[in-house]
Amino acid sequence: MVNSMTGFASASGTAEGLDWTWEMRGVNARGLDIRLRLPEGIPGLEPRVRAAVVERVARGNVTIGLRLRRAEGAAVGRLDSDRLAAALDALCTVRAEAERRGLALGPDTPASVLGLRGVFEPGGEADAELTPDMLAASLDTLLADFVAMRAEEGAALQRILIGQLDMVAELLTCAQDAAALRAEETEENFRAALARVTGNAEGVEPQRIAQELAVMAVKADVTEEFDRLDAHVAAARDLLGAGGPVGRRLDFLTQEFNREANTLCSKSGHEALTRIGLDLKAVIDQMREQVQNVE
Repeated sequence: MVNSMTGFASASGTAEGLDWTWEMRGVNARGLDIRLRLPEGIPGLEPRVRAAVVERVARGNVTIGLRLRRAEGAAVGRLDSDRLAAALDALCTVRAEAERRGLALGPDTPASVLGLRGVFEPGGEADAELTPDMLAASLDTLLADFVAMRAEEGAALQRILIGQLDMVAELLTCAQDAAALRAEETEENFRAALARVTGNAEGVEPQRIAQELAVMAVKADVTEEFDRLDAHVAAARDLLGAGGPVGRRLDFLTQEFNREANTLCSKSGHEALTRIGLDLKAVIDQMREQVQNVE
């Protein structure tokens, strides 16, 4: 089974009063390109994520992002009741002494009281509280879902490619039949053209006509193109059956398919054979577009 390079997955988790969400996207690329968008302050997370991706993905442009937020209802800090009471007592003492001396003090606010040392200890930064181990389970889920989607897309691609290979094989059979008819028509057309030039084709030596027909047959022979196309079809079927990361080899094969189809059209010299050659090129182009998404 082959895999597609296209895929998407997400996973989430919670720990230590934090919620997080992973997102992973993949599109086609010539090699493996990993782009990470991770919060700072989680030591060892980036190399761990890269290693996990490399272990499961062979090819594609892969982007992974991680978003953090504090869980709803999670404590955002700790209020020290004893220090708060001591701070309020101290403020009352200060205000009373200031009034006794005739000094006017501005009003105190809850924020100013909470800002006094030791009264309120805010929670740390969200990403500083996490470790790669806390994120490991959700990361594994993310990668498993991503690989599963690529496999599902790959199965669909494989069915399409097998259908296109069947079309190529069918057109190749039609081309071989057309080439057999072309040999008969070539001789008739040559004799007709010779008659127009000489006025009497029967007056030309049969040996000379046979030599010219032999030269024309050699120049227009497409047996090798048929054999190569047939071999390419077999090789492509084998690759699809083997599965794994075969996208690059399939891409090379489609280029060879196209090369042989071009040569077939250029050597055709026959309307029916040329038409089949053009149909071959159309199917090969469609196949090559699909191959671009195979891992």
